[in-house]
Amino acid sequence: MRRRVTAAVVGGGPAGIATALSLGRAGADVVLAAPPHRTEGQAPDNRTAALFAGSIELLKNVGAWETIAPQSAPITGIRIIDDTGALLRAPEVVFTASEVGLDVFGWNVPNGALVSGLLAAAAQPGSRVALHATQGVATVTPGAETISLTTREGDEFDAALVAGADGRNSLCRTAAGIETRTWRYEQAAIATSFHHTRPHRSISTEFHRPAGPFTTVPLPGLRSSLVWVERPDEAQRLAALSEADFRAILEERLQGLLGTVGEIGPRAVFPLSGLTAKRFGLNRVALVGEAGHVIPPIGAQGLNLGFRDAATLADCVADALAQGRDPGGAATLDAYSARRKPDVSSRITTIDVLNRSLISDLVPVHLARGLGIVALKALGPLRRFAIREGLQPSRELPALLLPDGARLLAQRASPSHHSAA
Repeated sequence: MRRRVTAAVVGGGPAGIATALSLGRAGADVVLAAPPHRTEGQAPDNRTAALFAGSIELLKNVGAWETIAPQSAPITGIRIIDDTGALLRAPEVVFTASEVGLDVFGWNVPNGALVSGLLAAAAQPGSRVALHATQGVATVTPGAETISLTTREGDEFDAALVAGADGRNSLCRTAAGIETRTWRYEQAAIATSFHHTRPHRSISTEFHRPAGPFTTVPLPGLRSSLVWVERPDEAQRLAALSEADFRAILEERLQGLLGTVGEIGPRAVFPLSGLTAKRFGLNRVALVGEAGHVIPPIGAQGLNLGFRDAATLADCVADALAQGRDPGGAATLDAYSARRKPDVSSRITTIDVLNRSLISDLVPVHLARGLGIVALKALGPLRRFAIREGLQPSRELPALLLPDGARLLAQRASPSHHSAA
């Protein structure tokens, strides 16, 4: 038996579940096709995500933040330390949320808590999201009026729109015929968490080192998460060390910043690469999260971009439904792609340039990066502009990234609102 819905979301990561909830808030009936969570014997996800204010507003607007907040830690400042050993070393600089009139830049959220909170919101009456546990989607077939999905178990769905949140090797992207540009870095990231004796004071610290950034992000209490970028062989070597040996090197890298390092969590290594889709919507498929863009873990941009995908797609679908248009049609997907391209392109370019400036052997490159940090430290208006743009683009924001966004989106989806406009 085939089931028909307005939208199907493929992918059970945070970006996919947030997209399903956002589309539900836009008035669509949604099925979320994702692997079952909390599989017995499965290794826990020890990664965290630094989510900026707009992403937190989205979590509030879809009813997930209340259950996630207790396991998360606020970020009120971002410190950058030049640890490149270059002849012309840039000064330390600290950006504070209060500089731009905010209490916090955002929150550091454990992935496990984030997924659990989003799934709990999806299970609430009125979410308009039906969870469909599957070991995977086998086929995605775009058609003139609908797009069809078949799961590995043989279940079938027809939808007006598919949101492909199925990662960098996206089946949905391939089915839609969307081309990508990809690249690799000779780097890998170690992700873990650790206890320490000195308080982090809610400040995230990014050491700029020749192999890449070394970043600590606050967790509740005397704990921080760590993303440590190295050459691939060195990352594997470090991750394989005993806890005592790893602790000794970690303390050396921290330069006493967080005192004595205590218990260290499980370590995982991720190779760094980049990907961007040439467009973000085509043939009834909208790309969300890493299906559309992959960037190195610098400046906490990745999942924040994915949440902006979700909120923007909800805006476009709300407009289509209110105007009686096809929510998966070309006009809807063209609008989505046009709205996402400038944001994604600018973030990818900025992060790529910063990352390559760290690993470059050219003195002029290091000089230019150092002068840029000097300017950020000295020039208040430039600092504040950089902070605001780093948090989210200055152009019009989608409804769900704003306070009271659920009401704003519902109003946007109302036919009377559009006829009055």
